[in-house]
Amino acid sequence: MRQYQDATPVPHIFLENFLDGPTAALAAAQFPEPNTTEWTHYQHQNENKHGMTRRQLFPSTIGAVSDALNAPEFLRWLSALTGIANLIADPSLHGGGMHQSRRGGFLNVHTDFSHHHYQPNWRRRVNLIIYLNEGWESAWGGELELWDTGMRACVVKYPPLLNCAVIFNTDEHSYHGFPDALQCPAETSRKSLAFYYYTLEEAAGSPGKGATRSTNYRARPGDGWAKSTMIWLDKQAVNLYSRAKARFGFSDELASRVLDKFSRRK
Repeated sequence: MRQYQDATPVPHIFLENFLDGPTAALAAAQFPEPNTTEWTHYQHQNENKHGMTRRQLFPSTIGAVSDALNAPEFLRWLSALTGIANLIADPSLHGGGMHQSRRGGFLNVHTDFSHHHYQPNWRRRVNLIIYLNEGWESAWGGELELWDTGMRACVVKYPPLLNCAVIFNTDEHSYHGFPDALQCPAETSRKSLAFYYYTLEEAAGSPGKGATRSTNYRARPGDGWAKSTMIWLDKQAVNLYSRAKARFGFSDELASRVLDKFSRRK
């Protein structure tokens, strides 16, 4: 689709009423609180959010939506939209699935990891994010920001409103995030469903495809040297963690539980 390909700063599209209305409303109503051990807590210098990837634990409507968006029919539609042939869905929803952030939550501007950690020949190509926030107010923040490739300015922002979706190419130039701390009420959270799509390579980081890379967080102009330094240092730690995860096969959920137990002992 020309609208998708011509969008800046990266090929993308913002869609309202992505799901049928009753399905979106049910998915939002069923969205669980992040207060069980099955949730992964991504809480470090560059992000403050919670995630759930285990499809078997999803509420019924959210599970049905996930299945539909990983089905061959949707993959064909997505390939036609993006112009990227032979897209692969990830049934494990690695890094995706249900996401939410409470007041004070944020996700610094970044580009995504380039290859699936447990399927090294899968190159990440497209992100789909569906928002499930009924009554979300603009004063609370949380807009998805897309930045230019030089990290000089935010080009466009999209609000996380109920049943709105953003689809965009993800590569080493697709800087995005919601870097300002949420100002929503304490009992509210910014809820979304995230799906990542891949293409198959002969080998990870093969010639012409670009080297394997982890999530690349970046400071914004005006962040100051102290914050910029902390963002960079945390990025290096995330890179080491990502390499260890790919090599040894442990999960984010396991690491989250270990860190949670350690923090409680302290």
